[in-house]
Amino acid sequence: MKKNTKINLLLLLAVAALAVLPLALGLGDHKEEPFAGADAQAETAITEIDPDYEPWFSPLYEPPSGEIESALFALQAAIGAGVLAYYFGLRRGRRQGEQQARERDAEEPAAERA
Repeated sequence: MKKNTKINLLLLLAVAALAVLPLALGLGDHKEEPFAGADAQAETAITEIDPDYEPWFSPLYEPPSGEIESALFALQAAIGAGVLAYYFGLRRGRRQGEQQARERDAEEPAAERA
């Protein structure tokens, strides 16, 4: 097995462990919403500190349910991951193309001399 394949498998296992361990170990069971987002936790903390707090502005769009909000967030993350993957793939392809062009250029003069 190649070194890169081993590294990729280890990284994949690490990511899977980070996703599964909090669920398997029951982290957050003592909370009402164990895996609430940072926005919800901040809102709860602010409400506890100052119950009369009024936000400065309201959201442009308020999804009708938490499931739709989660789906929109996942869609946003998927689009961002796609853009990053495209960018890095494009860079790698260009680098490989430049390397192949350099190798071709190095071989052509030697063939012309003969």
